[in-house]
Amino acid sequence: MYEFIKKVNYIRLELLKYYIYSITFIFMRKILIIGSGKSSSYLIKYLLNKSEKENLFITIADKYITNTKVLLNSHSKSKAIELDVFDDESREKEIIGADIVISMLPARFHLMVAKDCIKHSKNMLTASYINEEMLALNTRAIEKNIVIMNEIGLDPGIDHMSAMKVIDHIKEKEAKITSFESYTGGLMAPESDNNLWNYKFTWNPRNVVLAGQGGPAKFIQQGYYKYIPYNKLFKRTQKLKVENYGSFEGYPNRDSLKYRDIYGLEDIKTLCRGTIRKVGFSESWDVFVQLGMTDDSYLIENSKNMKFRDFVDLFLPYNAKESVELKLQKLLKISEKELIWSKLLELDIFSDQKTITLDKATPAQILEFILCKSWTLDPNDKDMIVMTHKFVYELNNKKYQIDSNMVCIGEDQTYTAMAKTVGLPLAIATLAILNSKITIKGVQLPVKKDIYNPILKELIEYGIEFNEYEIPFLA
Repeated sequence: MYEFIKKVNYIRLELLKYYIYSITFIFMRKILIIGSGKSSSYLIKYLLNKSEKENLFITIADKYITNTKVLLNSHSKSKAIELDVFDDESREKEIIGADIVISMLPARFHLMVAKDCIKHSKNMLTASYINEEMLALNTRAIEKNIVIMNEIGLDPGIDHMSAMKVIDHIKEKEAKITSFESYTGGLMAPESDNNLWNYKFTWNPRNVVLAGQGGPAKFIQQGYYKYIPYNKLFKRTQKLKVENYGSFEGYPNRDSLKYRDIYGLEDIKTLCRGTIRKVGFSESWDVFVQLGMTDDSYLIENSKNMKFRDFVDLFLPYNAKESVELKLQKLLKISEKELIWSKLLELDIFSDQKTITLDKATPAQILEFILCKSWTLDPNDKDMIVMTHKFVYELNNKKYQIDSNMVCIGEDQTYTAMAKTVGLPLAIATLAILNSKITIKGVQLPVKKDIYNPILKELIEYGIEFNEYEIPFLA
């Protein structure tokens, strides 16, 4: 009888625990994160740290959740679930159960998530560039009384917010801004910069390989419109200097012209946004562009089990008497004494031992596969984010210049500077929306004071801070 009573009491206790948990869970504010790639570590960490105080429950939905479970570390206010994002029923079910949704998917998949969020009146955030299809949802989002906040990561994201802070400050002086240039790059910290390319992957490698292929780079320089096609992009670099960190190079990216209206700089004479790399990277990367290895528009037959060397040879003229190395040198006029050649050798692209395991892959996919062998972060590697802005303005017939720089160093392979600068703005904005500190509706960017000021202020607490210098105007 004693054992029976003991068992009954145990069951009662467990039922009570379940009841309390169920009631508690009902009143928790549920955050759904769809996708958990390289940039999600700090996003997850921030929200878990805030979960008790802010009454949050975080669900991470991804096709592969092994690494996600490691990041969650069995936290009581979280769970990881397997989700095929193309399964409409499953995706919609998870969105219905959430209070707010963060899409960490590749940019091309945000739209279907956004449509579900509009259908079920759920706020949504992404770190990706906004496109015309997303903008077209603005009226429906307003009607549903929700916000779909885009470009709230690093670049785009922190670049917008930090730029608008200075732009608004200059405008308050009733000065006229004549020039704005902005460059951002994910690089290796000096202590981990140990290859000839001065580069490793800190975010989606596919995006790196395909960088610059979204159409010609468009910008305005001294009142003249400039357009750089993809095949010339990496030949047109700008020399850059960042205080205490030395020299870099930058190349224009995407369409800078559209930001004239977004930033309220309709009459500006110079406006360019671009990507930062270490000096010499672009010239070397251009080898792959000129060969056609970054093309993602067609499949390579019999790619599986192909040797690295044979892949390179696909893009070279036929000559049975000449080696792959010699043919490439002749075609691109590269000497074996040049640093570019040493960089190619470092990647082992001429290996007749290393094998491609991808079946019917595009050239870009195969190049990504090869580069990942050399450019994957080691466990203790530290990356570095560099962002630099240059503003020129006129006041009382005199010209002035403001330089604004931010450098952020990562911790290791998981908690990278890239993940930090992408994830924290997303996380901070998510809480701000949940707490009704951001109340704007529709499809939005973080370019208004009531959005960017509190986010930039909190980012300082995490070491993400801009140093601004008022310096003599440099023509």
